[in-house]
Amino acid sequence: MKTDIEIAQEAKALNITEIAKYEGIDEKYIEQYGKDKAKIDYNLLKDLADRPDGKLILVTAITPTPAGEGKTTTSVGLTDGLHKLGKKAACALREPSLGPVFGVKGGAAGGGYAQVVPMEEINLHFTGDFHAIGAANNLMAAIIDNHIFQGNALRIDSKRITWNRVVDMNDRQLRNIVNGLGKRTDGRVREDHYDITVASEIMAVFCLATDIKDLRDRLSRMIVAYNVDNEPITAGDLKAAGAMAALLKDALKPNMVQTLEHTPAFIHGGPFANIAHGCNSVLATKMALKLNDYAVTEAGFGADLGAEKFIDIKCRMTGLRPDCAVVVATVRALKHHGGVAKADLNKPNLEALEKGLPNLLRHVENMTTVFGLPTVVAINRFPFDTEEELKLIEDKCKELGVNVVLSEVWAKGGEGGLALAKEIVRLCESGEGNNFQFAYDVEESIESKLNAIVKNIYRGAGAVLTPEAKKQVQRLTELGFDKLPICMAKTQFSFSDNKNLTGAPESFKITIREIKVSAGAGFLVAKTGDIMTMPGLPKVPASENIDVDENGRITGLF
Repeated sequence: MKTDIEIAQEAKALNITEIAKYEGIDEKYIEQYGKDKAKIDYNLLKDLADRPDGKLILVTAITPTPAGEGKTTTSVGLTDGLHKLGKKAACALREPSLGPVFGVKGGAAGGGYAQVVPMEEINLHFTGDFHAIGAANNLMAAIIDNHIFQGNALRIDSKRITWNRVVDMNDRQLRNIVNGLGKRTDGRVREDHYDITVASEIMAVFCLATDIKDLRDRLSRMIVAYNVDNEPITAGDLKAAGAMAALLKDALKPNMVQTLEHTPAFIHGGPFANIAHGCNSVLATKMALKLNDYAVTEAGFGADLGAEKFIDIKCRMTGLRPDCAVVVATVRALKHHGGVAKADLNKPNLEALEKGLPNLLRHVENMTTVFGLPTVVAINRFPFDTEEELKLIEDKCKELGVNVVLSEVWAKGGEGGLALAKEIVRLCESGEGNNFQFAYDVEESIESKLNAIVKNIYRGAGAVLTPEAKKQVQRLTELGFDKLPICMAKTQFSFSDNKNLTGAPESFKITIREIKVSAGAGFLVAKTGDIMTMPGLPKVPASENIDVDENGRITGLF
């Protein structure tokens, strides 16, 4: 059996200008990065302003497991399937972070015969967007420390600097550091911290900005510290927004590549859904919608994280409205939620499957009942799935009024996604059951919104704020930030804040230990449990298997 990277390396990609021609993009908007990648000028959207949007398909999934679910693979295969049906379609996906690529999760370019290419470049440096975001973030950090060193006219309290440095790598050694050591001219000694680049507020701003002016305005509003009177200091106060925008002006242009079947793919931005809002850029999504009949986009991790933030943050801010949703699952993953060890997941086990099914059903019910979206369940089929297991899933989902479609895109590409594509077209054209709504009223208090997410989406008993978090809520309310939506930073492995509590737990409480404002992005970040914004490498990182031969051919990336 060929690996993902072998399949990708054997692919014969079209010149990216051919993909742009299919999309009807004038060459004046195209900036080529070699033969198979291009950036598309965001000014294209101004010329397309009067064109109606296509249908927006949101792909989400059950709570992640070590068995894998295949959300990106499904998104790519579905887009290829729509293309095979004669529909003009494109997918809008996030860029991979180097941290997971060299860590444990792997990349984010799909798999098997449902991939975007050039796979290796997409998973590594791509067009340099993440490097630009990291540079802008660290420029901001340098400006803060330099301002303090040069006399501190804004009276910044070095104990209340909220802006961390970043690196796009899993490096636990950098979580908590002391810098400024050495001579007096080497800076002021202080405790500092590093986040992974995708956790930077600049990444969130980048993905929510609608044009370069909006980007600069959002950058200017970012709160980076507080002064000795506990008043916020912004990037605008430090006159840093213009320089950061200059670093990001080219990165802001969406990237266009193609699937193995030459279907257009816009890949741009990459915030994690467990610590950020987990969606690709607004610009890329809108570009895919304006240029196509169908735009397929995904939101990170399970529906409790990515889909909730896609709807309650991205849709709320932009006016985007999904026409339907796909919830991706595998029999293997559901058996894992039913208590089966990873080594035994290939064995038939109806009892364990039935125990794990409530996880899928809760996600499905959230999409249909809480968010009011027409929904289909896509089961990534494995050779060892039994008919009895598949029938059990189908029957349980039908009780919620939702169809189940088998997806075989990993092995068959678009051909294996035809059944799913036909169900998507049916749902979209019928407008069946689309009663789109948000999970909470943004005008409610911060604590009310936290409780609404915990109770309505996670099905927990409520949110418990630490004393420090309560003080932060009070201060944020005084500053007028209480009407912003909430971005929950929570483990992706459970509805709860305990990663070991799999399945569909109930009656748990979510501990909110910190709440901070991302004023540029336009939301409040609530850190729960022991979630952290700088991951570490596992005992055996994926980097140990990655190599390059004398011809420059990469191996072991998957």
